[in-house]
Amino acid sequence: MPFTGQTIVVTGGASGFGLGMVEKFSSKGANVVIADINTADGGKIAEDIENAQFIHCDVSNSESVSNLFNRLDQVDVLINNAGLTHDPAPIEDISEEDFDRVFAVNAKSVFLTSKYVLPKMKAAGKGVILNIASTAGISPRPNLSWYNASKGWMITATKSMAIELAPFSIRVNAINPVAGETPLLATFMGQDTPENRERFLSTIPLGRFSTPNDIASAACFLCSSDADMITGVAMEVDGGRCI
Repeated sequence: MPFTGQTIVVTGGASGFGLGMVEKFSSKGANVVIADINTADGGKIAEDIENAQFIHCDVSNSESVSNLFNRLDQVDVLINNAGLTHDPAPIEDISEEDFDRVFAVNAKSVFLTSKYVLPKMKAAGKGVILNIASTAGISPRPNLSWYNASKGWMITATKSMAIELAPFSIRVNAINPVAGETPLLATFMGQDTPENRERFLSTIPLGRFSTPNDIASAACFLCSSDADMITGVAMEVDGGRCI
């Protein structure tokens, strides 16, 4: 039980990769905080999973993020997992509203969670931050340009945060998942059809989408003491797509 006694916050923890990480970390002894806007599912998940609690949080809203961390005495690990995308479309056809929404959730959220969690981690003299980025940040797909850009931002932010926070014994890493069996998959593809799935899978050498368990397993390693000398990396969990 390598995470016994640790408090781990997972944003967007009520579904997809986030739920996979909530389940995995709980099974390894952590006290897991599900931070999500999905009150119905988040509350039910917290009831069903041992050592889990739900706190409603809009990661794009400063007051909501501040409230999240004010309710916690300690945070050992923060996982910035909440994210969304826009529908596939040419660059000039993406609305300003969609652009703002993608960057508020995928980028501004990392700024806000850092702003409010770092005082706790610095006071404790340790901590781990894990950002869930994407292969889209290093090997972009067409018609998802602003989503790609938001994940590229997250990868750069990860490296910059790692350099600045290393003197405080705070490690910062990222995971770059390939498209996975999550609620966002249909949006990435434009439509969930056998033809679109075949097209996406043809770009993944191992021949399958990622799963929440794939990402959770990588997260457990990067957040554990086994990775104490690892900071500033963006680990590809992508079945070979970015080779």
